[in-house]
Amino acid sequence: MSLRLAPLRFDGRVAIVTGAGNGLGRQHALALASRGATVVINDLGGARDGSGGSLSAAQQVVAEIVANGGTAMANGASVTDEKAVDAMVADTLTAYGRVDILINNAGILRDKSFAKMSVDEFRAVIDVHLMGAMICSKAVWDTMRTRNYGRIVMTTSSSGLYGNFGQSNYGAAKMAVVGLMQTLSIEGAKNGIHVNCLAPTATTRMTDDILPGAIQDHFKAEYVTPAAVFLASDKAPTRCILTAGAGTFASANVTLTSGLHLGFDSETPEKIASHFAEITARAGEVVPKSGAEQGGNELSKRGVTR
Repeated sequence: MSLRLAPLRFDGRVAIVTGAGNGLGRQHALALASRGATVVINDLGGARDGSGGSLSAAQQVVAEIVANGGTAMANGASVTDEKAVDAMVADTLTAYGRVDILINNAGILRDKSFAKMSVDEFRAVIDVHLMGAMICSKAVWDTMRTRNYGRIVMTTSSSGLYGNFGQSNYGAAKMAVVGLMQTLSIEGAKNGIHVNCLAPTATTRMTDDILPGAIQDHFKAEYVTPAAVFLASDKAPTRCILTAGAGTFASANVTLTSGLHLGFDSETPEKIASHFAEITARAGEVVPKSGAEQGGNELSKRGVTR
């Protein structure tokens, strides 16, 4: 007979989940509420490309949480609107006195091949995914620092980590939030703010015409949500890229190979070409704790200690 695991609870915690009117955000919000969290359901209520807006989807999730005995409120701020986001956080603090958790989940898609994509279509996706995550994180940062506690979850994607045809805008934005996470996790460490990325594979309104129909049932949004619950919890690590889909969980990492010191002379480009296999050999690669480790590795290969 196996022992029952101690549940991850959120009693007394207050969470803001963006893009929580549908799909992954809705599942994350419902799960947090079912485990005791008070949840702010943020959703602009726009179409998949970001057009339009309505508070009805967010209100429906609030109603579902309240019907199940939880506490929640709806908010229709666009994550790209700094003043509206600041007001959302201020309203949350007025109503509940704290913000412990932020899940940056809001997103849009404007997929096209790079040749056919306009600059505006590229910028719109960057604005929602990257700038939206930054604006929301900035809005809660000071209150989390004051309380010496915070959990911020960025939503990245395999399209950002590894690429995907027709998603140069989305992929660039999703890799950018990894960079944001890397630095915020370092800067937030002294104040107990843990910042991580979640890379989901899920059938949602965003992906229902991307994933083949035969496998969609394996990638239900609720299969991803346990990872979000973990990353929002007291047990969360920091500076992790956690992948989740079909009930499978893994970590993705930005690594650094050992490298090769080749010096600098007129033939160094040719040396790189001839030794490229050695330079990129993955035996002994590491996951640096900060960007400074790259420079440290380069100096050590040169024979310089510091």
